[in-house]
Amino acid sequence: MKAAVLKTYDPEVTDRRWVEYEDVADPAIAHPREVIVRVGGAGVCRTDLHVIEGLWQEISEVQLPYIMGHENAGWVEAVGAGVTGFKPGDAVICHPLVTCGHDLACRRGHDMQCEDQAFPGLTRDGGYADYLRTHERTLVRLPDTLAPKDVAPYSDAGLTAYRAAKKAAKQLEPGQTAVMIGAGGLGHIGIQVLRSLCAADIIVVDRAEGALKHAENFGVAHTVLADGNEIERVKELTKGYGAEAVIDFVGEGNAVANGLAMTRDAGTYYIVGYGGRLEIPTMEMVVSEKSIVGNLVGTYPELVELMEMADRGLVDLATREYKLSEANQALHDLDAGQVPGRAVLIP
Repeated sequence: MKAAVLKTYDPEVTDRRWVEYEDVADPAIAHPREVIVRVGGAGVCRTDLHVIEGLWQEISEVQLPYIMGHENAGWVEAVGAGVTGFKPGDAVICHPLVTCGHDLACRRGHDMQCEDQAFPGLTRDGGYADYLRTHERTLVRLPDTLAPKDVAPYSDAGLTAYRAAKKAAKQLEPGQTAVMIGAGGLGHIGIQVLRSLCAADIIVVDRAEGALKHAENFGVAHTVLADGNEIERVKELTKGYGAEAVIDFVGEGNAVANGLAMTRDAGTYYIVGYGGRLEIPTMEMVVSEKSIVGNLVGTYPELVELMEMADRGLVDLATREYKLSEANQALHDLDAGQVPGRAVLIP
């Protein structure tokens, strides 16, 4: 099969070619409940850029060369002898994590805390290829209304945004305020989810006017350009107090300090994006009683819920399609901030 293969890290993220488009061996079923998925779309995620710079090297312990791609959807191509819920030809989206299903974390529904897990695209070969090896436990059947290439990024970007927005929605009352920092690939999904799940006013902060314009389509209360005055503007819009919830889809640069400053006392700052550092005096934490909540990708049931929302038209994913052979271009466009929504590789 064809695949876009990462062979070397680039800590400065300056190389023109990060992956090589070449022939590799087809994946083979190694467990009775494994499946081979013919990839219909593989999302290109900012995490892939962090993989390229070597940020995940020690965490995942993956050995180069390997195939990135953890946002995958397609059609079941082959099934192991123990697979009973799916058959070849079924259209599916893949939860990004392969879990064991029997430890306490799995039994409690905490997929990301599974002690015996694999993460295709991070800890083993992923979906920047014609075919992907995964497990029956990861598969969510797609309704006829949703095509694999149109929904692949929901499996991580969408699911992560959904999880954070769902957490915030449980805490927000009508008339309260949520700030979304970043209205791009994750943020534009999170905005729609939060708007569907609660009646809080939403303020969107972004440095790109185009992203703010796009956010206006989703019924937000206000948009704020991140031009250095965003903290003051958010404070003005919240009568000087800040927002009860701030969801930070950026997580680096000045977004972290700004997000904390925009959070009202006794409010919650939800971190989704990463790469920066979190620093806050312990006295401020005590006096303000702010909460800081990390957000990893969501659970399998949450992916099912998100597909229900997509099927009903409650969330709409903006995508730009690239051929699999154009993976380097897609990655560079993402790095340059030139992808509206999410990039998707089509084998």
